[in-house]
Amino acid sequence: MRHRIQLCAPTLAAVLGTALAATGCGSSGTEGSPSTSTPPSASATPPAKLCTTIITKWAREIYDSGDDTYGDYQSMGLSNGQYLILRDVLDAARAERKRQSAAAGRKLLDREARERCAERYRDGGPSGGPWV
Repeated sequence: MRHRIQLCAPTLAAVLGTALAATGCGSSGTEGSPSTSTPPSASATPPAKLCTTIITKWAREIYDSGDDTYGDYQSMGLSNGQYLILRDVLDAARAERKRQSAAAGRKLLDREARERCAERYRDGGPSGGPWV
């Protein structure tokens, strides 16, 4: 049990330090002075754009590799809903590659990812939690 405490203590310290820094709490280097951390950006990436970026990245990588599998959505950092979009987009792009060309498949991949993510996040995001 003691070895667990020794291993967890540095991790806990790092997590708490990061959380304090992210919230603007804690010391800024001089005791008693207010934190000088920068507030979060007002121009954060919209969810639909972030979805498009990550799905397009993984879809291109899988499509260009010629691999017929999809990979593990959790290791890709995708939610289940985003993974379903990835699979549908890849299926459509692969079919387009057979009908026309690899370039046509890539073009379809980009367009479908953008459209499907826009649809998924049109109301701000899914309501079933972050992994839906």
